[in-house]
Amino acid sequence: MALYFIKHLTKYTYSGNVIDGANQIRLYPFNNEFQKVISQNITINGNPNVTTYQDFFHNTVGTFMLITPHNFLSIESDIEIYTQPVIFPEDRAKPEEQWHLLESLKKDIQFMDYLKFITFDGTPDIKEMIASKDKSLLSPYKVALEFCEFIYDNFKYIQGITDVDSKLDQVWKLKAGVCQDFTNILLQMVRMMGIPARYVSGYICPGDSKTRGEGATHAWIEVYIPYYGWLGLDPTNNLIASEHHVKLAVGRNYKDCTPVKGVFRGHVTDSLFVKVNVSATKTHTNITTDETDVEKSNTVKKSITQNSYRQNLEFVQQQQQQ
Repeated sequence: MALYFIKHLTKYTYSGNVIDGANQIRLYPFNNEFQKVISQNITINGNPNVTTYQDFFHNTVGTFMLITPHNFLSIESDIEIYTQPVIFPEDRAKPEEQWHLLESLKKDIQFMDYLKFITFDGTPDIKEMIASKDKSLLSPYKVALEFCEFIYDNFKYIQGITDVDSKLDQVWKLKAGVCQDFTNILLQMVRMMGIPARYVSGYICPGDSKTRGEGATHAWIEVYIPYYGWLGLDPTNNLIASEHHVKLAVGRNYKDCTPVKGVFRGHVTDSLFVKVNVSATKTHTNITTDETDVEKSNTVKKSITQNSYRQNLEFVQQQQQQ
C-alpha cells in the first residue's frame, strides 16, 4: 500500500476580461479496489458551484460556469490517495480459448469502441508483427506485453519533439516522443491484434526506481485480458500499471480524458500555466506561479480566435511529461 499527496494546478491568465466561461474537468481519481481517495479539494477562483456526473466511460466529470468578467481561471486539485499493488493475470487458460473469447467481444457494445483503430504509416509494419504472432502459443496478455516492450525498446523518450497535434505517422517516423505518443501507438497495435484497449490519463508517482513521467500528468493504456479484466500497461516505462499509477479518466482516446476544457466569450491573449506536484509526504511545497515556477513549466501565450482554450491546454499538458 502507498499513500500519495498530489497537487495539480491549471491556471489561465488573460490579457483582458472574459465572460461566460463554461468549463469541464476530469480531475477526480477513480475509487476502486486499487486506489482509494482519502480526500480531495478542488479550489476554483470565484468559488463557482461544481456539478458532477458520470460520463459514458464512468469517469467523474465536473462542470461549472464563470459568468461575471474575470481575467484569469485557476483550478487547483489537492488529492490524498491510497493505492494498492496490482494482482497480475494468472494467464492459465489456453491461448486459443482466450482469443476466441475476444473475437466474441467485437459485437459487444461495451467493447466495440475499444477495438476501432486507424491506419497510418506504421500499419504495414504492425501487420507484419501481428502475422508473426502464433496465437496457439501466445495469449493476449503475452502479446500485449511484447507490444509494450517493443515501443519501449524502439522509441526514444524526447520532450518537445512532438505536440498534441502530431500525427501517428510523424511519431512512427521519428520513433520518438512522450507518453501520450507512445500510448497512442500502443493503442493501435493492440486493437489491430483484436485486443480491446482504452486510453488512461492520470499521474505516475515516485517509486523505488526512477520512472519517466513522475510528478506530472501521465498517460498509459488498459487492455482487456480474458478471465481477468482491464490491465494497465505503461509503454513509456515498459511497466504494468502498479500502485505508483493514479488513474483519473479512461476513454477511447485523449479527448475523452482531457483533464480541463471549456469555452468563454472574449477576444484576448492568454497565458497558460500547468504544474503537478506528487509526494509521499504532506509537507511538499505549495504550487505557486512565481517566475521560478514559470521557468520550470511550459507557459504558452496565444491569441484566442475561437473562444476555446482546449487546444492550448492539451498542448501544454502533453509537454509537461517528465
